[in-house]
Amino acid sequence: MPASLQGVANVKQSPDRLKAAKVAAENMGIQFVGGWFTMGEHDLVLIWDAPDDQTMAAIVLAQVMRGNVTTQTMRAFTEDEFAQVVSKLP
Repeated sequence: MPASLQGVANVKQSPDRLKAAKVAAENMGIQFVGGWFTMGEHDLVLIWDAPDDQTMAAIVLAQVMRGNVTTQTMRAFTEDEFAQVVSKLP
């Protein structure tokens, strides 16, 4: 069953799955910043702060492997990080 259909079929367990994901993330050193259930193309937006991209990729893959969600990730840069990127331009 595609993840989108499995997730809908198990929607009543969504709050418990989110709590479990938060615990798993915290155990990996990832801080939960906030989450919003949304209407539109995406059903849920979660903001996390991970120590590095590899750790974030690992928790995302772990959640996807459970089969209830699909993901779209976006790397965000702080103002300071962006300034560092720009400082490297020729």
